[in-house]
Amino acid sequence: MKILKRMLIALLCLIGFIIALAYLMPNHYGVIRSIEIQARPEKIYPLIASPKEWKKWSVWNQRDPNMAIVFSGPESGAGAAWDWKSESQGNGGMKLTTVAANQVVNYELHFEGMGKPSNGALTLEPEGSSTKVTWSMVGSSEGNFMMKLFAPFMDKMVGPDFEDGLKNLKTVAEKK
Repeated sequence: MKILKRMLIALLCLIGFIIALAYLMPNHYGVIRSIEIQARPEKIYPLIASPKEWKKWSVWNQRDPNMAIVFSGPESGAGAAWDWKSESQGNGGMKLTTVAANQVVNYELHFEGMGKPSNGALTLEPEGSSTKVTWSMVGSSEGNFMMKLFAPFMDKMVGPDFEDGLKNLKTVAEKK
């Protein structure tokens, strides 16, 4: 009986420690990656401003070719959106919020059960005959216990996907 009582106390202490640790974690997270693409912004922009074009380079679409996608809004630009359902990549949606042709695409991204949406951008900076493409995302874990636990690791979890996506974008844009 004493062993059971000690185990219960230890389990309660562990749970209390995890909860306290989560509340001490920062409320915000961010991920940013860049790549140089041997193409002008005019060739890259259509690939990032149209949700249907993301399938050509997004690592998430490639991981789950059976991902169910529903597109809405305009074909490209602000208001273009898509929602997806995927057993391996999760369920969620993305909406392009503001764009500046050949310069930037801003978006809002949400996943089921992950609380507040994240905000991201793909920016295009001409550098001679090439373009520096920067993919960034920021979000808040405020009010979501599970996200508070994941927030410190978002760069390590999502960063490699951004890197792979940018490499795929480079391949597609340079072939165009």
